[in-house]
Amino acid sequence: MLYFCPIHGIYFESPGNCYSNYREQANGTIIDLWNTVSPPPAPELKSVRADSNTTALLILDMEMSISKSPRCIASITNISKLLTKARNNGILVVYSLTHNGNPQDIVRQLTPLPSDPIVKSNVDKFYETNLDEILRKKDIKTVIVTGFAANGAVLHTAASAAFHGYNVIVPVDCMSTANILYAEQYTAWHILNSPATRNRAVLTEVSLISFTH
Repeated sequence: MLYFCPIHGIYFESPGNCYSNYREQANGTIIDLWNTVSPPPAPELKSVRADSNTTALLILDMEMSISKSPRCIASITNISKLLTKARNNGILVVYSLTHNGNPQDIVRQLTPLPSDPIVKSNVDKFYETNLDEILRKKDIKTVIVTGFAANGAVLHTAASAAFHGYNVIVPVDCMSTANILYAEQYTAWHILNSPATRNRAVLTEVSLISFTH
């Protein structure tokens, strides 16, 4: 018989092996055990049907001055496709800037319309901005979080959105880092497993997103 260990997330031939393993690891710091930690299995991407009347697309910090890494450049095309899909369905689009950015810095393919709200903050775009007010005035229940960086604005704004009571959709092909793949992997894991986000968040990709009216 196999026994599932919730601590390790794997199966053992006997429960004793699980507890023995845990005892061996309990005395070490994560730094001591760093090279013994294996990444979890890749999460399944979900198909998403979002209500166009209560969903907003967030495009975070896609500024020319920082959107230079190959992975970030590659994500621009995907975000642009999602932006077009959002525009065609009347979705609210909200942009963010870094603390010293300006609207002219936003990459050309993602240029905002004059009517699109823009907020400016640190990695949490709800912090000291009117983002929550913007969303609530439009009766938004769900946010699609995209942009740069995965381990910065995407992660922290997604978590903050969940704290504020929103459902969160993160298309993994619309987030990127400065060529640090582990940061993207960790962000995906955190969004699905953090106590704050795991009951409100879903991972997907642009081709799996559709809108209903």
